[in-house]
Amino acid sequence: MSKVEQIESQIKELSSEELAALRQWFSEFDSRVWDRQFEADVKAGKLDKFADRALRDHTAGKSTKL
Repeated sequence: MSKVEQIESQIKELSSEELAALRQWFSEFDSRVWDRQFEADVKAGKLDKFADRALRDHTAGKSTKL
């Protein structure tokens, strides 16, 4: 049995309260992981082309005020 299958099996046995706590923990954990990846992508320049395009579009009048 893989680790994921073991975790799935254990999750199925959680009470409603335990499942709610797991959801909260995982949401926070996943957000931190996503933030770290986003920051790494920014530092690596992976998002530069998107920022450049957005600035060009804005300068060309292709944006709208929020």
